[in-house]
Amino acid sequence: ELKLDDIEEFESIRKDLETRKKQKEDVDVVGGSDGEGAIGLSSDPKSREQMINDRIGYKPQPKPNNRSSQFGSFEF
Repeated sequence: ELKLDDIEEFESIRKDLETRKKQKEDVDVVGGSDGEGAIGLSSDPKSREQMINDRIGYKPQPKPNNRSSQFGSFEF
């Protein structure tokens, strides 16, 4: 059951998101005059990958470079 407070909170959040979207569109339009308005096209793949990882909350672990970490305690 929805209460009046819930509806008011929803409306305020929706308005906030709409203003953010308009601000972002304004920035994209300004950036579009330089030819760099599209996100991810002018940036290198690493920064695009980092941006996606930040968005989804993924924090990649560094990969080990020595053989002992790859193969454990096997003896050759």
